[in-house]
Amino acid sequence: MENVLIGKDAILNLRMGITFPDDQAPEVQPKPVENGQSLIDQVIAATGPKAHPRLAQIMPSLVRHLHEFAREVNLTVPEWMAAVDMLNECGQISNDRRNETQLLCDILGLESLVDEITSNLLASSNAGTPSAVLGPFYRHNAPLLPNGSSIVKNMTPKTPWYSQATADSAYITGRVLSTDGKPIPGAIVDTWLAAPNGLYEQQDDSQTDMNLRGRFKTDQDGHFAFYALRPTSYPIPFDGPAGRFLTLLDRDPNRPGHIHFIVSAPQHRALTTQIFDDRDKYLTEDAVFAVKDELVVKFLPRKGDPKARWYLEYDFVLGREN
Repeated sequence: MENVLIGKDAILNLRMGITFPDDQAPEVQPKPVENGQSLIDQVIAATGPKAHPRLAQIMPSLVRHLHEFAREVNLTVPEWMAAVDMLNECGQISNDRRNETQLLCDILGLESLVDEITSNLLASSNAGTPSAVLGPFYRHNAPLLPNGSSIVKNMTPKTPWYSQATADSAYITGRVLSTDGKPIPGAIVDTWLAAPNGLYEQQDDSQTDMNLRGRFKTDQDGHFAFYALRPTSYPIPFDGPAGRFLTLLDRDPNRPGHIHFIVSAPQHRALTTQIFDDRDKYLTEDAVFAVKDELVVKFLPRKGDPKARWYLEYDFVLGREN
């Protein structure tokens, strides 16, 4: 084994005796304290009577699971400190353009799980469009554009990915509907995707600010339309702790090509979701476990439009607020 960089400053030496063969791992039993309470009981009992109700409800379970996990795997101080350093670095490199802690949750499947739980709790029926994870590269206040506009900005033949973008140019349209099938006028369709080089604009200094991002308001018939690109698969970033963590786990880092959406309208629950191109080879190997069959779409050839070689029509269905 060799030294492994986990966080920015913490190196985990796997020769230190901090891992054990399954048949040699020492069993760690909780030690009772003088008043007869275990450490878990003490931590749980420390919560005061004026604690936030939801925290008072969930913290006992969190404490039990954390302590039992540490005992089960014989967690050592060097391992714990490496994990702390990794979380610290996630926070240090996160900002309003990138959320590394959220990315770490994504690759552990936590955001997909929480998204599923939340959707099930809020859903009044199964008729709405399935949700999917927000991801770490959402930006607020994308430009509000007229329907039929392009979210591809300042692309010229000198753009390194010009040829691929031209080949993947796409016209995307659809409607926003309520679960009763009625169109929703005035809904906001907020969309963003990575460029053909696999980078979102905030990762790539060569891209124009807010490139491949835009918001569109549906018309009286609930329609929206814009020009974009067919999405490209890409690996999650390796310049931070989440990417290094994937490497340590020997996991495939790729995300299938996808387009992000947040669709919102008054008296309806906002929908955060993604659509996935059916041509992508990583559909069954998504690094963040977000693909759902209902969100896989098929782009069709588009003729007679010099601005797009592909066409997609996709409707979003929003559930009403309870």
